[in-house]
Amino acid sequence: MPLNLPDPIVAYFAADRGDSEAVARCFTDNAVVKDEGHTYNGLSAIKQWKADSSKKYSYTSEPFSAEEKDGKIIVTSRLTGNFPGSPIDLRYVFGLKLNKIASLEIIP
Repeated sequence: MPLNLPDPIVAYFAADRGDSEAVARCFTDNAVVKDEGHTYNGLSAIKQWKADSSKKYSYTSEPFSAEEKDGKIIVTSRLTGNFPGSPIDLRYVFGLKLNKIASLEIIP
């Protein structure tokens, strides 16, 4: 059964196949991403984060569940690739604003 996700989240997972420009376009200008113990503020930092992680790892991401909690949308996705511990299920906690992603925290 396909997930019913908001358009910005659908666009994020579609762009997450290695296109840092397309990923950055999913976010608001002053968005914040938290991943692997680091915080990335603004589009330039988010674009660099995605470019760096795409160079470091090759992976596929398959979202398989979603819930809304405290105004956030939490998507659980299975990542499979060339990184330690593959495959792994990660939780993506999205905050949306004006049909874009304002915040994203990726939690193992």
